Amino acid sequence: MTVREINFDGIIGPSHNYAGLSLGNLASTSHAGAVSRPRAAALQGIDKMRANLRLGLTQGIFLPQWRPNAHWLASLGTSLAEAQPHIRAAAMSASSMWAANAATVSPASDTADGLTHVTVANLMTMPHRSHEWPQTLNQLRTAFSARDAFVIHDPIPAPFGDEGAANHMRLCEGHDVPGVEIFVYGEAGGPFPARQHVEASRAVARLHGLSPARTLFVQQSEEAIAAGAFHNDVVAVANETVIFAHEQAFADKDRFYAALRDMLPAVQVIEVPASAISLIDAIRSYLFNAQLVTLPDGGGMALILPSEAQSVPAVWQWLEAMVAGNGPIRKLEPVDVRQSMANGGGPACLRLRVVANPADIDPRFLVDEEKLDAIAAIVAAYWPEEIAPDDLNDTRLIASIEQSWLTLVDHLGLSGDLLP
Repeated sequence: MTVREINFDGIIGPSHNYAGLSLGNLASTSHAGAVSRPRAAALQGIDKMRANLRLGLTQGIFLPQWRPNAHWLASLGTSLAEAQPHIRAAAMSASSMWAANAATVSPASDTADGLTHVTVANLMTMPHRSHEWPQTLNQLRTAFSARDAFVIHDPIPAPFGDEGAANHMRLCEGHDVPGVEIFVYGEAGGPFPARQHVEASRAVARLHGLSPARTLFVQQSEEAIAAGAFHNDVVAVANETVIFAHEQAFADKDRFYAALRDMLPAVQVIEVPASAISLIDAIRSYLFNAQLVTLPDGGGMALILPSEAQSVPAVWQWLEAMVAGNGPIRKLEPVDVRQSMANGGGPACLRLRVVANPADIDPRFLVDEEKLDAIAAIVAAYWPEEIAPDDLNDTRLIASIEQSWLTLVDHLGLSGDLLP
């Protein structure tokens, strides 16, 4: 096998609920208190992976995390029964499903030692996500255990917030040749916190052994953060030589694009003007929280985007005009991930991109249609149909969630590696 891009999607966990814990994520806060549907959510995510496979893409998975996180609760001197409601909800959060926040990945062609480097994200800005990294790190070390191919790094220490690949882009003329790695950080955004600290980004670049001549640090615009773009992948996405972004995504776009063209003359910048699609419409539709992928049949690139983009006329009309032209993006692939979208995560949030040789990856984390069929059957049989916020302390629900997780992990032969 050769080096290729692999999309690792997070399977949506059985504790998926709408507690509205993510400040600055407008979809999450606006659906706080709603009834979630974990079974439907997970099946939607699996269908998205099926669609990727049918496009000829290589697909991987990350598993849900064990919930409730009793270890985290104990470190706070409490338990699920005794915890305050917001702490209880944080301990039950299924937000690890958004694998784009799991880690930052630099492929072997970019690093000084010729190995693929992976740094697990600390996610320290949000309490409900800050306790994810130990279980995420365990999965990364299991999936990428080949020491002659991967280096797995511990999280960047506090106080420097790091939210992983959601604030990282890579541009290249081919996945197996050196590329330009772009780290997007924030400063402020009205009432909302900036989640990616520039010092965290610089630390990741140093740990990965990236060349300064092919590395850029770019500030996200305050307007984007204030409008609800809590991560860069809500307003920009990149693939090979193409960057697709909103006009207001970056604080100093002219300087950024000039530096990028110096490093990669072949780059193609597709910028959506604010006069055509407002920042509000871009964020509401999650137009940019899409997977931009190269089709293996030579048919150009496809944009895998949420079906919500079709319901915003300005967005869909602009996209249809774009693909009708002679540009690199030739295909639109809407997918239904409504349960994830209601909590603030679109198609791009659900996946971590890894450029590597699939033969170097633990096969238990790679899937085909048959494997997805078996996972879907477990989800259909075990995942709760609905969860209301008041259910999060129900001992029967907790027992159901724990059994669901154990059944899936045991089926995949990962019980000995991932048991908490």
